[in-house]
Amino acid sequence: MTQQPSNSLSRRKFVTATVGGAAIASTAPLFFDAKPAYAKVDVTKGPDSETLVTTLYKSLNEEQRAAICLPFDHPQRSRVENNWHINKTRISQFTKDQQAMIREIFLKLHSPEYADKVFGQVEHDGGFAKGSIGLFGKPGSGKFEFVYTGRHCTRRCDGDSVEGTAFGGPIFYGHAAGTFYEEADHKGNAYWFQAKRANELYQALDGKQRKVALLDKRSRGERGNKTIQTKGSTKGLEGLPVSELAADQKGLFQKVLTDLLAPFRKQDAAEAMKLIKANDLEKLHISYYKKENIGEDEVWDVWQVEGPKMVWYFRGKPHVHVWANIEA
Repeated sequence: MTQQPSNSLSRRKFVTATVGGAAIASTAPLFFDAKPAYAKVDVTKGPDSETLVTTLYKSLNEEQRAAICLPFDHPQRSRVENNWHINKTRISQFTKDQQAMIREIFLKLHSPEYADKVFGQVEHDGGFAKGSIGLFGKPGSGKFEFVYTGRHCTRRCDGDSVEGTAFGGPIFYGHAAGTFYEEADHKGNAYWFQAKRANELYQALDGKQRKVALLDKRSRGERGNKTIQTKGSTKGLEGLPVSELAADQKGLFQKVLTDLLAPFRKQDAAEAMKLIKANDLEKLHISYYKKENIGEDEVWDVWQVEGPKMVWYFRGKPHVHVWANIEA
């Protein structure tokens, strides 16, 4: 491939995020006070990510296709890690036009409120152009998927080719804001607002509920795809079942789910919520890890929502890693 200079962004200055709103389109304030250094993309207008993937695919030369294209059923397609590259080719090695398409594909996988914030997080944590992409199958054939990977990022665009799962498969997002070992307030972290919402729910629990929800143990750890492996039933699920929440507490739990889905585009968030409800929201459990508490302040940095067909694991120590998988 012809080497092209990457259009890397300058680091963005972060400010502490407050808890988001209750709608899928979150009303949380901006994380950055700097404007993007690239041409502004209105994620609500123009072709969607799937259409752009088709355009990108058609633009590839033979050498590029050999480097990044694989059969749809290749096992690499469904892999997820906290810091990895799906192949040896970097975004910076594509032409400038192709880089712009890849950036727009990525941005349009996110909601208007969060697209620039998420892109800024990826830039901050290593650089978007240092990431890699894989194309599985052929766009227009009914079976294809675009996957972007890098540090603190695994994202997918499948056009509903992957049946029985939200987001086209398991995803990962995270952020080390300013330092590898974040302080208890996680200042500037792009995703800490989600933990603040989960802790708001914890504060609303009574003493008996807290004893069930608060696990006196270390967190589940991170083991690639095993991290998001679902159990298929309620047997063995830890933490407090949603069925044991009062009506007002269930309202707060709904806000937890809403904030988890807030960064993503409307259709993906809606599909995820549809699958969650189809598997019975009442069967979900929420748990907090007592022994993973930065600052010993009883603001729980590590927590998760888990159900028979769902794992959303938020590990906020030493910085934020989030593993998510929602199945049919």
